Amino acid sequence: MSSSTPGTNEPEPTDGLKAFGAALKSFRKRAGYTQESLAPEIGYSAHFIASIEQGRRFPPPRFVDQAEVTLDAFGTLRLVVHQLSRQRGLASWFRRWAQLEQEAITLCTYECRLIPGLLQTPAYAERLFTDQLPPVGDEQIQAQLAARIERQRLLTERPNTAYSFILEEHLFLRGMGGPEVTRELIDHVLALAERRNIEIQIMPLVRETHAGLDGPMQLLETPDNRWFAYNEGQESGQVISDPKVVSMLQMRYARMRSQALSFEASVSLLERMRGA
Repeated sequence: MSSSTPGTNEPEPTDGLKAFGAALKSFRKRAGYTQESLAPEIGYSAHFIASIEQGRRFPPPRFVDQAEVTLDAFGTLRLVVHQLSRQRGLASWFRRWAQLEQEAITLCTYECRLIPGLLQTPAYAERLFTDQLPPVGDEQIQAQLAARIERQRLLTERPNTAYSFILEEHLFLRGMGGPEVTRELIDHVLALAERRNIEIQIMPLVRETHAGLDGPMQLLETPDNRWFAYNEGQESGQVISDPKVVSMLQMRYARMRSQALSFEASVSLLERMRGA
């Protein structure tokens, strides 16, 4: 069973996304704009606006704010966006970070537990959702999978965002989902590594010093050059804005980049794993 539109990588538009799209279109026409004339006013392409009006993608916070002001929407767009049913596919504690990701110009991720959501294949993600405890129904699994696939569009639709991933070697050796799922996952990660804005490094199994022993972390930089961090545990997540804490995590991440294999060596290791 798939929640994607046939022949595409996109999730089926939800009622909430379609409702927002309809509201945006109505206010746009009321204000006398075409998609093409609105685009430069709010700083997004006409294609981007069309995708949102058709309910094919989630509107990022800055888009909503710009559209609200330009179209004089009386707060309606902000109200509708909060009701989007797509949000049911994201953990409640993760939603604020997911919004920040929409506009990030730099995103750094260190992970030691599982392959990060942005890099997962549908088969790998579905295995994770299927195995979660307590068990959830098929509808919830499909909602989570759709939300994850939608979020992954960041990697291809924000080519000017710099993405850095440091992944522990054992994440690929675990064999989550079986050999076929793992092989597909490695192929997928290698394909993403070919993009100019994505850097992937592998932290080797044997390492005498390691700056990331306190656990996973994410860091991002906003368009106004503010930095935030995110830490997640079981059934909880925390967005960190304290500059002192963020600076400490940046220091640890920078050290890990020097401790992990180089990009070229990481790609070579993954290629050898795939061939095993």
